Amino acid sequence: VPKKMKPAGNGKEESPVPCKQVKAEAAGGPSILNLESPSGFFESFISPIKKPLLIQRNDSALSLCSQGIYYVRDVNVCLCVNGKKKVLNKDGKAHFLQLRKDFDQKKATFQFHQPQRFKDELWQIQEKLECYVSSLVSYNVYITPGGSQGLPAHYDDVKVFILQLEGEKHCHLCPPTVALAREYSMEAEARIGTPTHEFTLKPGELLYLPRGTIHQVDTLPGMGHSTHVTISTYQNNSWGDFLLDTISGLVFDTEKEDVALQSGIPWQLLLQVETTTVATRRLSGFLRSLADQLEGTKELLSSNMKKDFVMHRLPPYYMGDGTELLTQPPFENKVIPV
Repeated sequence: VPKKMKPAGNGKEESPVPCKQVKAEAAGGPSILNLESPSGFFESFISPIKKPLLIQRNDSALSLCSQGIYYVRDVNVCLCVNGKKKVLNKDGKAHFLQLRKDFDQKKATFQFHQPQRFKDELWQIQEKLECYVSSLVSYNVYITPGGSQGLPAHYDDVKVFILQLEGEKHCHLCPPTVALAREYSMEAEARIGTPTHEFTLKPGELLYLPRGTIHQVDTLPGMGHSTHVTISTYQNNSWGDFLLDTISGLVFDTEKEDVALQSGIPWQLLLQVETTTVATRRLSGFLRSLADQLEGTKELLSSNMKKDFVMHRLPPYYMGDGTELLTQPPFENKVIPV
């Protein structure tokens, strides 16, 4: 996502990233994925994949460095040490020789944010997914040397698809300690319990992790490096988020006609605890009245969530020569119909 969506697994909003540079030529060659429609894509995406989705060598760390990438905004360098995450980020621009040293000598993992800015095929996939699920979608690419682990056991506040690109990843999955997690969290080994699944993820294989699933992945000693891409979605997209969004609009409209909602609250209500019972009873009555009104409404005023989605999603993938897109306003200012 060009601006809003957070990289999976950090739990904090990142600063805006540059918009993707549109290429003059469309991606060529046959695809094992059906990109004709959002529903057709999703069906082919979750079906068994017989071939890996390859990120070519000209999009390697060296090539990305030549385009100008920066720590935190574009890449995180991290390592799991004694069950804890150790961040090796420097300040400013990331240089290839330093990244290579961290990778070879310290066995650090690279987490590249939003690689769809550099790879058209990922942009195509993201655009179709965002249209299908009506929720923002985010990418991260993880490159881990052999015999290493980048992140300790943790769970995410998003649904995650993991597509293995190169090498192999040894995976442990454990049952959630928090149902439908609302935030990213590291989990102490004493809490994660016995793994329910243990397997090796190979190139071309796809793994789906429901929100809150505790997972821990590493590369085996003596093996080459591993590269996988995580596709995450459904952040802040729960019934609770929808309720918070719709109830404010409903109260705003109802207050225009309902004199009771316009009346002032009792003096010192916010300071005196003993009046809480009276206030709770009054609020309960207002909520029942709003529920009755909601039953009869024909339109749900989910304006903020809709605005967030429309303003920050990727535009449809353009198969022309790119001239038209280059003359349009920035992606985040384009209104794209769902």
